Amino acid sequence: MLQKLETPVEGSEGISNPSLRPLDNLPKFLSSLISYILNGLVGDMVCFRLHTYFLSLMQKRSSIIGDNYRWPHVIPYVLDDSLEMNAKGLILKAFEQYQLKTCIDFKPWEGEENYISVFKGSGCWSSVGNQQEGLQQLSIGANCDRIGTIQHEFLHALGFWHEQSRSDRDDYVSIVWDNIQPGKDHNFLKYNDTTSDSLNVPYDYTSVMHYSQNAFRNGTEPTIVTNIPDFMDVIGQRMDFSDYDLQKLNRLYNCSSSLSFMDTCSFELENICGMIQSSDDNSDWQRLSQVPAGPNTDHTNMGECEDSGFFMHFNTSVGVEGSTAILESRILYPKRGFQCLQFYFYNSGHESDRLYVWVREYTSAHPNGTLRLIEEIKGSPVTYWQLHHVSLNVTSKFRVVFQGMRGRGLSNGGLSIDDINLSETQCPHHVWHIRNFTHLLNTSPAGTAGTIYSPPFYSSKGYAFQVSLQVNGTTNNPFNLGMYLYLISGANDDHLQWPCAWQQGTMILLDQHPDIRQRMSNQRSITTDPLQLSDSSSSYLWDRPDKVGSIASFSNGTTFMRGPGSGTSAFLTHQRLRSRNFIKEDSVYILLTMEASVTQTEKPEIEVPDFCPDNPCENDGVCVIVDRAPVCPAGDNWWYMGEKCERKGSTEENTIIAVSSTIVVFVVMLIVTITTAVCLKKKYSHVRGTLLENHNCIILLSITFISTIMIKACKVWKIISLLDKILC
Repeated sequence: MLQKLETPVEGSEGISNPSLRPLDNLPKFLSSLISYILNGLVGDMVCFRLHTYFLSLMQKRSSIIGDNYRWPHVIPYVLDDSLEMNAKGLILKAFEQYQLKTCIDFKPWEGEENYISVFKGSGCWSSVGNQQEGLQQLSIGANCDRIGTIQHEFLHALGFWHEQSRSDRDDYVSIVWDNIQPGKDHNFLKYNDTTSDSLNVPYDYTSVMHYSQNAFRNGTEPTIVTNIPDFMDVIGQRMDFSDYDLQKLNRLYNCSSSLSFMDTCSFELENICGMIQSSDDNSDWQRLSQVPAGPNTDHTNMGECEDSGFFMHFNTSVGVEGSTAILESRILYPKRGFQCLQFYFYNSGHESDRLYVWVREYTSAHPNGTLRLIEEIKGSPVTYWQLHHVSLNVTSKFRVVFQGMRGRGLSNGGLSIDDINLSETQCPHHVWHIRNFTHLLNTSPAGTAGTIYSPPFYSSKGYAFQVSLQVNGTTNNPFNLGMYLYLISGANDDHLQWPCAWQQGTMILLDQHPDIRQRMSNQRSITTDPLQLSDSSSSYLWDRPDKVGSIASFSNGTTFMRGPGSGTSAFLTHQRLRSRNFIKEDSVYILLTMEASVTQTEKPEIEVPDFCPDNPCENDGVCVIVDRAPVCPAGDNWWYMGEKCERKGSTEENTIIAVSSTIVVFVVMLIVTITTAVCLKKKYSHVRGTLLENHNCIILLSITFISTIMIKACKVWKIISLLDKILC
């Protein structure tokens, strides 16, 4: 019996979130009655006290402490048709982060007893823990389509409260109750350590489960004040899981490893992550911290840590043309059939030097392994590290093989690699590398004059697109990064569908932490709706750029047409930009993918009869279908119990039934009395202008009276069956 918790949406105002329903597991008509009365009297002190009373009852019985609130490691889900198309794609991307960093997986629902139904409700909210009630709703409403917000809501569903609701929160933050919007207080409640378990993890200002300082504020002053002032602008991040978020989740679900992660290596340890030097070459890779010709530092620590900071280097300034050095990973075991290899590469040798990426695959037919070339990397020497992605498609156990080869030209340095990550994920389609970024931050004006544009890219369907970055935001808010996606005129336009339909563009500002599992990258996705109109005209926003766009030019002077585009002026604050490894070696990387969005709702059709074809009930029980399964409510003899009404209740059970029934009737009658008193008070205190209030009172009294009659008339077993779930 857990409450639905809401998420305030950054950058938007007036998001309507569902009111608290602490009695959701009571009979449906009683839950609706209480919700109606509480909602109908918002702002009234009597209503507030009733709300607090019912909430306190709920807290005494609701807890994530207990296996009954845990989901299985593979969670069934349904994406409801009501969801926005962009949200559907982002939900699947959020699942990928769970798979990469935890042992939690998600699968389309196939008739399992309990599952999560994700729909577009009013705002962003979820129940806490597995409610064991069949279909469990999770809302991703308007303006909730951010991956961090989706991760947040699914963490609720997995059993986590807000970070500021911990029992020890007063040691770290102060809640300013007077600044909270009416009716939103429940989102700031504190739970004692019998209700919520912090899993022996320290308080986390950086948690994706922490509210921001302005969450649900009713004016301009903050609702949460951190006891350490430096963290005021830290709380409320919605980029990605924090390290402590992952610690808690993995402890709660006993995760010893994550699903799609395979390997990471920054070469800080002398064992070089179990990688081996091949005997099939005539040179070796060396573990170094610097090379005279470059690099001067590793990429992991950038020379900031004494006695650390290593990379692997193949010296091409010695030896003869064709000399090779081979470095092989440990044996790896794939599960998904596709992988993404990511690493940083530094070429201080000659442009004729080559780096080859191979895989050595082991099969029953080739137990000693066979080599397959995946990619050749070449280019002129540069004085900085460069990020590379290589897509693998391996289905049998394998090793990743890095082969360096000396070219024909004169070299003063060689080839270096660092910060390798391998995961069973899809590689981004494109990378935009922006160098000298600190200079851009310090010199770019706010607004459109400070906008920089990416090179042109092509989507998997052939659409040409471009991304822009407002380095210092808008003139009204110059302390944000703004990011926008545009369709531009391209070589394939005559052969494409226009307006561009349901292509999802994803822009990721990469957190360059050496371990992919600990990154907190920031991303936004935009999906092209073919019927969306431009704000400034009646034309379609995503129509052919030479029809709805304007003339633009690349840095080489070539002109093209750029469409209106879409994005956000609040992609990331400068404070958060500096809080992680977004800027490294004075460079940032923006990873770009544009692909077909999710178009089909993953909801299998399962035929369920309205009645039981064969009545399995005993003792005159009548079989009905509840949550897609047959159940046997008792007939006239309500004291029969069990799945098939096969046994009589004991004296103790019958006593509990009688007492519980009395309590339920008493609660409803108490509501009748209080409602009557409130209505009469309003009637005689405000004679004029109260027709609407009196009308509402009549409705409330009518509903309450009818509900009381229904309780008298309904079989008592219906109340008890639900109370049994709650109390026992």
